[in-house]
Amino acid sequence: MSVNQARKRRSPKGKPEAPLTRSARRRLREREHRLETILGAAGSLFAEEGYHRTGMERIADEAEVSVGTVYFYFKNKEDLLVQLLDRTGYELRSLLGDAFRHADGTLEGFRNAGKVFFEEFCPRNPEKIALIFRESAGQSAVVEAHRKRIFAKLIDDLKAALTSVEANLGAFRSDLAIDVMAASILGMFERLAYHYLIWQDRRGDLSAVGDDAVDFIAGGIRNLLQADPADEENLSHGRD
Repeated sequence: MSVNQARKRRSPKGKPEAPLTRSARRRLREREHRLETILGAAGSLFAEEGYHRTGMERIADEAEVSVGTVYFYFKNKEDLLVQLLDRTGYELRSLLGDAFRHADGTLEGFRNAGKVFFEEFCPRNPEKIALIFRESAGQSAVVEAHRKRIFAKLIDDLKAALTSVEANLGAFRSDLAIDVMAASILGMFERLAYHYLIWQDRRGDLSAVGDDAVDFIAGGIRNLLQADPADEENLSHGRD
């Protein structure tokens, strides 16, 4: 419960309860701060040293709290990873998903939305890239279920954007085209982020990588449309 939630809390009968005292609000803020500190320490360690090589004692030491405090907030290390994964997935979808949901149905709008991943999310969040694409992969069934849910939502956002392109520029040649492209685009984003941030630290190249990637994607979309792929002006700006 956050401080703001605590101020608005209600009794089981729906009547507003008495507001928390100043000392209670302070304790709540302190708990929230400890929670964020532990999550931040764990996220950094998982990305830098690896999930399996990081113990709860190491996380507690990095967060400057006791091991018991870590276990007060999290059942175990898997629980910690799941909460970090869910937060990262929410942030990624809030940025990337929102960009694609607000693309204007043109290829240029789709290009601009795709570049958000390379120019905004990746360079600002290399640790989160490592967490969602490397450290959470191949873990338990519980962790994999959370990963699957995150990627399914991102694919749905891409499918919605591709549906807008289809509505604006004409039908795709195949009934499976939107599904295939959405999964392929997300896979390309994952692999390029892995290649340029995890295998190599080349974040300075990410903007150029993004330009090439989204142009490649736009070309694929163009080729799968039933419309004449040579009609570049129509595809870039939509129908009159």
